[in-house]
Amino acid sequence: MKEMTPSAALKRLASLCAKREYCTGDLNKKLLQWGIDEQDRAAIIAKLVEAQYVDDERYARMFIRDKIEMNGWGRRKIEQALYAKRIDSAISRPILDEYDAASYTEKLLPLLRGKLKTVKAASDYERYSKLMRFALSRGFGYDIARRCIEQLGIEAADSE
Repeated sequence: MKEMTPSAALKRLASLCAKREYCTGDLNKKLLQWGIDEQDRAAIIAKLVEAQYVDDERYARMFIRDKIEMNGWGRRKIEQALYAKRIDSAISRPILDEYDAASYTEKLLPLLRGKLKTVKAASDYERYSKLMRFALSRGFGYDIARRCIEQLGIEAADSE
């Protein structure tokens, strides 16, 4: 791939940002792939932030809403994804705090009901364990997962 000039990279990123949301971490990664040096990367990103083409808070708000509403992710999985995108927790934590346990429960219960139909288990304990692993893998906290599983009538204790 031919190396790109900083001015061409700025134009290209502005065009990309006009079409969809990006975070500064995504843009930095693209600039790095295009062979732009560190000083020019910082200047390009600063210009895009100043022109409001990119805003990490706006990105985080949309990302969090999308992952909760559309993908059924829990808080922990979202936090890890935002960390991987280099979104500062000072930006993401207040947005995540806007969602209470009830909103996560509202998303997890239907997921668990669907999963329960496909779980093959010899006992309630095994069924509980499989549902708990499923909920935790989706990024939901232990307490929320436990309450939801118990709402489905499955107890953790087994008399084996």
